[in-house]
Amino acid sequence: MTLLAAGSLAVAAQAHDGEDHSGGSAATAISPQVEEALKNAPTALPWEVGGPFALLDHTGAERTQADPDGKYQLLFFGYANCPGICSAALPMMAQAAEQLETDGVAAQALVVTIDPKLDSVETMGPSLAKISNRLLGLTGTPEALNVAYEAYNVEFEHLFDDPQYGPIYSHGSFIYVLDPAGNVLTQVPPILPPEQVSQIVQKYVKAGS
Repeated sequence: MTLLAAGSLAVAAQAHDGEDHSGGSAATAISPQVEEALKNAPTALPWEVGGPFALLDHTGAERTQADPDGKYQLLFFGYANCPGICSAALPMMAQAAEQLETDGVAAQALVVTIDPKLDSVETMGPSLAKISNRLLGLTGTPEALNVAYEAYNVEFEHLFDDPQYGPIYSHGSFIYVLDPAGNVLTQVPPILPPEQVSQIVQKYVKAGS
C-alpha cells in the first residue's frame, strides 16, 4: 500500500479522463516497478458501505460482521429460493470460496436474506444446501436485518408471487468482499468467474499481510 501511495503522487497529474495534465514534467515518470504495483494493488471503494450487524446463521448461532474463524467473507443480500440473480450469484460465491481455500485463503460465503418470513433459521439451511454446503444463510428479526440493510444501502421490492417459487423480489446483485473483522474491502459483480473473484480477493489478502 505504501508503494501505491508513492505511485499515486507520481500520477496525481493524470486525471481520470486519461489525459496527462502535468505539462510533461519529469515528475510524472513512472518506473516499471511502480507501474506494475499500481496495476496489481487494490483500491478502496470511493463510498462508505458496511458496518456492524448481529444476525443468526441458519444453524441458529449468532453471527456478526466479523467471521468467528478469521475467514475472509463474500457477502450477498438475496433469498434462498430466488430464481433470478441469486441463482447465478450463490453458486459462484460457493465456487469462489472453494477456489480461495484451494489457493490457501480461508473464506466463507454468506447470504443475508431479504425475506425473513421465507428464510428462517429452520428453512434457510436446507434451501441453500440444494445449491452448496459452502453457503451460510443469515436471518433475524426485521429490526436486526434493517441494521444490515442500512449499513449496506440495500434496497429491494416485492414484485409478485410466483406459483412455484413464492415471493419474487427485485434487489441488488453485488457481492461484498469483507476481511475477517468485517470491514468491506471491495465489491464484485456476480457474473465474474470464481477464479477471477479469488484473484481479486487475494490481492487484498496480500495487501493486508
